Formats: sequence, C-alpha cells, structure tokens
Amino acid sequence: MTEKLDDLKTWTHQIDDVMHEIVREAAICDVKLLDPGVIEAVLQNNESVCGHDNPRAFKKLRDMLMLGFIMRDKVYEKLGPVETEELIGAIRDKLRQRMGSRLGGSSTAS
Repeated sequence: MTEKLDDLKTWTHQIDDVMHEIVREAAICDVKLLDPGVIEAVLQNNESVCGHDNPRAFKKLRDMLMLGFIMRDKVYEKLGPVETEELIGAIRDKLRQRMGSRLGGSSTAS
C-alpha cells in the first residue's frame, strides 16, 4: 500500500507539472484546450486553433500534450484506470479553478 501511495504522489507531481506547462503554453497561444476538437487539432499540428501566433509556444504545447498522453498511459499501467482518472480529474479541476474560461469549454465539462 505504501508503494502505491508513493507512486501516486510521484505521478501527481509529474502530471501536475506537465498540465501546468500545457496550460501556460495554451495561454501564450490563446488556445481554448477544452473546446471540442481543439486538442485533436493541436495534436495534428493545426495552428488554426491559436488566437495568437507563436510557433515556438505552439510546438511546445503540442509536445507537452503528447507527453501528457504518454504519461497517462504509464500511470494506467502503474495505478490502474480508476485511480488515474481520479488523479487527472482532480488536477484538471484545480487548473480550471485557476484558469477559468481561458481553457475554453463549459465550466461543467470534464
């Protein structure tokens, strides 16, 4: 049990860091990440979702999103899907509270 708790703390910190960087880069580019289809557009390297042109920040945003998905898959393996979704949901809620509508989407979206 202690090992799983240590893993949870480690992954929480790492995912939190990545998600904060994603939000930072999205803010620089004025990308509404939680709007429908936006994450997919970023992953497909479609800069039309940017409100501000900043190729360097957009590349970093895309790279961090890809890293986030890789990390999520690894956390699934280590902690399990239920714990992973709870962890990501808690971090997402914290970011939504800090960033408000700058992330896009509705305030009730997950």
